[in-house]
This record gives sequence, structure tokens and C-alpha cells, in this order.
Amino acid sequence: MAESEKGQNIRGGVICVILASVAFSTGGLFIKLIPWGPLAINGVRNLIGAALIGVYMLITRHRIILSRQVIIGALSMIGVTTLFTVANKLTTAANAIVLQFTAPVFVILLMAIIFHSRPKKADVITCLVVFAGVILFFIDGLRSGNQWGNIAAVASGVCYAGVFMMNTGKKADALSSCFLGQLASGVLFTPLVFRETNFAFPVILAVLGLGLIQVGGAYILFSHGIKRTPPVTASLITGLEPILNPLWVAIFYHEKITALSCVGAVIVVGSILVYNVWMAKKG
Repeated sequence: MAESEKGQNIRGGVICVILASVAFSTGGLFIKLIPWGPLAINGVRNLIGAALIGVYMLITRHRIILSRQVIIGALSMIGVTTLFTVANKLTTAANAIVLQFTAPVFVILLMAIIFHSRPKKADVITCLVVFAGVILFFIDGLRSGNQWGNIAAVASGVCYAGVFMMNTGKKADALSSCFLGQLASGVLFTPLVFRETNFAFPVILAVLGLGLIQVGGAYILFSHGIKRTPPVTASLITGLEPILNPLWVAIFYHEKITALSCVGAVIVVGSILVYNVWMAKKG
């Protein structure tokens, strides 16, 4: 491959990952704007997202792979999307996204517990620093009554770790896991929409935004871009989501983050980004 063509591929990949991160970051705002129960929201957004990803897979002739890793990845995806939606309804968007961003720490812990993979010194230090930041969120949650939302957000991070773990290996396929997980979640929870009463145009618009932009479009862009983006660059770009997510909510929904949560966010996001870049450089 010519040098110029390779450079264009990398630039295209970087643009896709940036757009995906921005699209992912709209989740908190859209969820806050929809006056439905979290399970109903999650069902419809996943059904729409699965339809878009399904069309993409047909166009690109990407066959659905069924394997143990894919199925567990799909189950993890159901947990991620459901718990993240619940967390956004029970706590601030900043808390929800930053606590979900702890997923790499749970990857380290699960790898040690399940596969007996001995954590390195950098892994242990990262875990300790991240959990120090998480403690600040829970102290703040006790004061503000957001504790259950914080718990749901951390559980979402655990499920997200499962997605990362099960999307590696010969029989894994990220797009298949994503499609099957979103489809199952959509079929399971969408009927709860019939309990809702507010179907105003702005509400429907926000629901479509969640499904087409934050779920379907974001995952397609990310799966396309990550293959062409250098690991260090991709690691840095993913830090856009936990920064932009609460920013959109603060601008358009006027939700504020407390000083204690702000300190926790800096600790968690900063340490995860440093760890990701360090590991990507070593790899």
C-alpha cells in the first residue's frame, strides 16, 4: 500500500472514531429529554439501532457469527445498554458515563479471576487510582441520593468489561455481538412503550436520535474506524465521550455536576486514559 493511501486510511479511521465518540456522547442528553421509563427507552433505542446495524451488515455482506464468545458478548451488551439507561435516570449524566468508563479496570480484575492472568504493576496502580476516584462518586451519592444510579453505572462498567473480553479471540465478532444484543434488548423491552403516554414530536425525535445516532450509527462508525486507527490515537479519542456527555447535558438540560464528582471524574478519566495510552504504546 502506498504511503499516501495508508495515510488517507488512517485519517479516515480517526475521523470515524471521533464521530463515533461524539455520537456515543449524546446518550445522556437524549435519555434525559425522554420522559419514559428507562427500560422502555432502552428497548426502542436498541430496536432502532439493531435495524440500522442489520442493514449495514446486509450491505457489507457481514455474516452473523454464532459462537460462545459472541453470545456472551451479546448478553454483556444487553447489560451495558440497560444499566446505562437506568443510571442516567437515577443519577447525573456525568456520574453515569464516568463510572461506566471504569470498564478497563474490571477487565483487569476479571482476567485475573477467570483466566488467572497475573496483573502487572501498572494494572494494580491503575485499579487503585480509579477506585479512589469511584469512592468520591459514592460519597457524593450518599449526600445527593444518587446512590442507586451510581451502582447501576458501575454495574454497566462491569458488563462493558464483558463486551471487551468476549470480543477478542478467533471466534469473536464485535458486530455480531452488538447486533444480537441490541436486537434481543429491543424485542424484550420495547413492549413497555405501550405503558407510556407522552409521544410528542420532540420525544419521538429524541428516541430516533438515540437509536440512529447514539446506538446504530455510533457502533457502525466505531467498528469501521477502529480497524484503521493507531491504538494510541484511538485510546485518546475515546476520552471524548465521558467529557462531552455531561457537557451536552449541562448546556441543553442544565444539569450540574458537583465539585466532588468533578474531582472523581478527573481521577477516573485521567487514569484510564493514561493507562490506555501506556498499554497501546507497549503493544
